[in-house]
Amino acid sequence: MINTILNGDCLDQMRSIEKNSIDLIYLDPPFFTERKHTLKNRERTKEFSFDDSWGSDRGYAEFLKKRIEIMHSLLKESGSIFVHCDKSGEHIVRAILDQVFGSDNFQSEIIWFYKRWSNSKKGLLPSHQNIYFYSKSKKFKFKKIFTAYSETTNIDQILQRRTRDEHNKSIYDKDSSGNVKNGDRKKGVPLSDVWEIPYLNPKAKERVGYPTQKPLLLLEQIIKLVTEEGDLVLDPFCGSGTTCVASKLLNRNYIGIDESLDAVELTKERLGNPIKTESNLLKNGRESYVNVDTTALNLLAGIEFNPVQRNKGIDAILVEQYMNAPVLIRVQKKNETIEEAAFLLEKAMKTKKSKRSILVKTSSDEELFDTELDVEGMEIILSPALQVSALMKKS
Repeated sequence: MINTILNGDCLDQMRSIEKNSIDLIYLDPPFFTERKHTLKNRERTKEFSFDDSWGSDRGYAEFLKKRIEIMHSLLKESGSIFVHCDKSGEHIVRAILDQVFGSDNFQSEIIWFYKRWSNSKKGLLPSHQNIYFYSKSKKFKFKKIFTAYSETTNIDQILQRRTRDEHNKSIYDKDSSGNVKNGDRKKGVPLSDVWEIPYLNPKAKERVGYPTQKPLLLLEQIIKLVTEEGDLVLDPFCGSGTTCVASKLLNRNYIGIDESLDAVELTKERLGNPIKTESNLLKNGRESYVNVDTTALNLLAGIEFNPVQRNKGIDAILVEQYMNAPVLIRVQKKNETIEEAAFLLEKAMKTKKSKRSILVKTSSDEELFDTELDVEGMEIILSPALQVSALMKKS
């Protein structure tokens, strides 16, 4: 029965799975959002949907508990379960897991954190979901994953050995001569329970148009934590099939179940041609995205603007708009003529549909006021340094 996708209610389908045979169960069940979720695929040829309306806490809790009880019986003693939820039903999910698995087997509440653009209603912008991690017993498998040290970590904390004194306070470990001992080989910092993994953007090749599709990077991290190659992974609400695809890519066996035939067919299609979106954020770090010209932005101190990353034509966008369109700002760069700067800014105005822009002239290589650029909507102003220079020349 391994490496198969089953169509039907997981309550029925799981009864055909051998007890104590599963190493990991991940489920992304309905979230108790009380609405129907729909989304079309990239080609807009097919619409995927599922109904997440329950009417009451009791109805949702009964639905989930019946299924989680069976999942408990399917797990090996060394197995674990990860249940994905958000604020809508997390209180119900946690209560059921405590009841079925026991609060002693609660291991972690993982916070999956991501950045998303949204015109949210009044209140804080939702930017995380919860994943509850429970084991069946204390014998659960667990593979440590290490991450890089924080930028603020003192190098001595990495290089030098630490111990605890008679008051259980952490101190540097010293030899009989009073010299600090060198530390053991360090792999990094063990993975925490807050995971910053980017949400799939609308243009990601991995995206297939399923309403609740999760990134492969998220599922791969879960699978690596608690399984080995050849282990068996079950996803009883497999949806777009991300868990099964991640299992296949990591040489794990899998069983997927979904009551939607469209979801089953989509999962099989993805398994035949797995596509994974790499994350530059995770690969290169957040600092790799920070390439704003801080010298240029310092010239804009005192006005409200949003700095722009990774754009040749724009350094900032004013918070205030002009004729319902963005106001773009560019600061002339070192060794760049004002004509070159204007050309890049004009190009950005066209692509961003801007009706007004401001070009800050910083170079005195040309005469201060001899530039004859006539770009509709573009204003050229002098930097403070050039303004002072002009005043001094006049005097």
